[in-house]
Amino acid sequence: MAAINTTLAAELGVADWQVKAAVDLLDGGATVPFIARYRKEVTGTLDDAQLRTLEERLAYLRDLEARRAAVLESIAAQGKLDAGLKGRILAADTKARLEDLYLPFKVKRRTKAQVAREAGLEPLAEALLARPDQRPDASAGAYVDAAKGVADAEAALEGARAILVERFSEDPELVGSLRETGWQRGRMVATVKAGKAASGEKFSDYFDFAEPLVKLPSHRILALFRGEKEEVLDLAIADAIGDEPAKGQPASQELRIARAFGIRDQGRPGDAFLMETVRRTWRTRLKPATDTDLRARLWAVAEAGAVTVFAGNLRDLLLAAPAGARPTLGLDPGFRTGVKVAVVDATGKVVATDTIYPHEPRRDWNGALIALARLCRAHGVELVAIGNGTASRETDKLAADLIAGQPELKLTKVMVSEAGASVYSASAYASAELPDLDVSIRGAVSIARRLQDPLAELVKIEPKAIGVGQYQHDLAEGKLSRSLDAVVEDCVNGVGVDVNTASAPLLTRVSGLTARVAGNIVVHRDAHGPFRSRASLKKVAGLGPKAYELAAGFLRIRDGADPLDASGVHPEAYPVVRRILTATGQPLPALIGNTGALRALDPRKFTDDTFGLPTVTDILAELEKPGRDPRPAFRTATFQEGVEKITDLKPGMRLEGVVTNVAAFGAFVDIGVHQDGLVHISMLADRFVKDPRDVVKPGDVVQVRVVEVDAGRKRIALSMKSGEGSAREEGRSAAPARMSAPAPRPSAPPSSDGVLADALRRAAQAKGTPRR
Repeated sequence: MAAINTTLAAELGVADWQVKAAVDLLDGGATVPFIARYRKEVTGTLDDAQLRTLEERLAYLRDLEARRAAVLESIAAQGKLDAGLKGRILAADTKARLEDLYLPFKVKRRTKAQVAREAGLEPLAEALLARPDQRPDASAGAYVDAAKGVADAEAALEGARAILVERFSEDPELVGSLRETGWQRGRMVATVKAGKAASGEKFSDYFDFAEPLVKLPSHRILALFRGEKEEVLDLAIADAIGDEPAKGQPASQELRIARAFGIRDQGRPGDAFLMETVRRTWRTRLKPATDTDLRARLWAVAEAGAVTVFAGNLRDLLLAAPAGARPTLGLDPGFRTGVKVAVVDATGKVVATDTIYPHEPRRDWNGALIALARLCRAHGVELVAIGNGTASRETDKLAADLIAGQPELKLTKVMVSEAGASVYSASAYASAELPDLDVSIRGAVSIARRLQDPLAELVKIEPKAIGVGQYQHDLAEGKLSRSLDAVVEDCVNGVGVDVNTASAPLLTRVSGLTARVAGNIVVHRDAHGPFRSRASLKKVAGLGPKAYELAAGFLRIRDGADPLDASGVHPEAYPVVRRILTATGQPLPALIGNTGALRALDPRKFTDDTFGLPTVTDILAELEKPGRDPRPAFRTATFQEGVEKITDLKPGMRLEGVVTNVAAFGAFVDIGVHQDGLVHISMLADRFVKDPRDVVKPGDVVQVRVVEVDAGRKRIALSMKSGEGSAREEGRSAAPARMSAPAPRPSAPPSSDGVLADALRRAAQAKGTPRR
């Protein structure tokens, strides 16, 4: 464990004691949000990002140690573990290196090499390698033995070759060297399969494609592998200097194998046999194995990149600004089946539902307006949330007519992402939460609540169903789920949860609370009324001292017995607040929010053996703005009137829009025409942009200029360069903006026909079909 801690400390650039403290806390059941927020003195102020990395790497290194122990035990049981081999195994710092060392000792099915050894041909193999000056057929003659299955000299030579091929292909130093060289020099080459050009047109950027492995970005790797999976592309890994040598000459990798075993073609009788053995080693064993390893490494790179993009976009969506506790009308658009309507009050409770038919084929526009106006008046509606699926723009126009015709209602309409709404509607939780509502109506309820508080509503949905990633369906379930769950946990605990209004799914994401305990909190609340203090939570069944310690600081009780219970100050630190009150001579209500008095205090005067300077500083900041929501203020984008479909767009138009998704190559922006446009990474700013997320995030309201439109292919190229009259607006959008998960259209590197054409190709990743 000490060695693991040292490794982690070096990787994170922190002290060993910090790592040990964090590991001890994690092993003791503490969560990352709790450690990052309330154990700063213990860990030396490691933040949540460092702790997440530490947690992931700790699991990897512990797995590595467990595998190392198993390998050592296996080799020792075979009686083959000498001091040198043991030292190399103990020094292996990756699973790949460890498996390379174990490969020669791994129990295998009966191979040709084993059969040859049983036939007594190993001395022949040794002689052929050591004495290439001797004729192989002459040396092999002495090993012919029909009883052992060696019929003639040729059979003896084939057996000796099998032994040498196995030895060469299992040399750990050679295998590792070839793999690393292949990664540094290799190229991914893609070609279109015969007869697949038409049906696989969406992968046309890769019909004749080659790029170095080290330069392939995540989204391009995933596109290539998907093209192969759909049997449109043939993929191959080629050496940068060419896999096909001159006729009669060995490939560069074959020469490396030969050099590793002292083999040289000097025209001696045995040289041809040995060089052919080397060639077979590379082409039948090492080349396929190396390619498999390199593809696995590519996939790991792609997966890590895609998970990072998905996690970042999910974080931005969850932390989008809430519209707040305001009566809201939710509209789930549709044509034939009608627009589903739900009204929720300021607390999110459903107070009315309906179905209207303003669109074809029934087209009762006036009747729909009358019904909506009646609902809005009856329930004091302030906001209209419109799902962004099929018929969204037509329904948005209906809402605009409602607002224009009923100005006294002072309504505000907002387009809301409905990604995952159908998943929620059909879920067991939705059935329990809204048992009397039809599945289709539940979607409208979710849309309305998303506008009020996107975080509280979206936690009810499996994170991967929210659809803000790239190629997420191609990713390993476990890795993606762990990463997204961590994002949700960090977001929920970063904002805090009102224990008297939170749903069970939201409470489940609070540090220290299991699904069972979260359910018990809701049951207790329903039976006994709102909690009046954090301490009263201890009466909840299953919420023991440890769970209370981990959860209490993240749970808020508004208008309770103690004002501190509505803050982010942990109950264990209340004595520090009491000392501050004594020093200032002010009661708590007078001190809370008193910026002048709080900033005049010296936090060092209130530290002790338990609570150091970081915690006291946090307490003073929390008292200044208790329970402050870290999310941005609510605001919306205004779509330009008369621009409702892609054919309404003209190059040069300047429009306002909402960023819906951010990928490695740029950002997708909803400008109100059903089809998201793409701002290519080269068009995001006047400066060079390495990561689009440095410039924009999902939910941002931005000003864009239309660069080019391809209505037939549903592609829109946009620009945010300030020199062209468009720049990112300050602040963040409040609405949970429309998220359009890219369809499996591959992306390609910038091509010779310029950045714009490249941007248009990438824009095809925006969804071009009805969203529901």
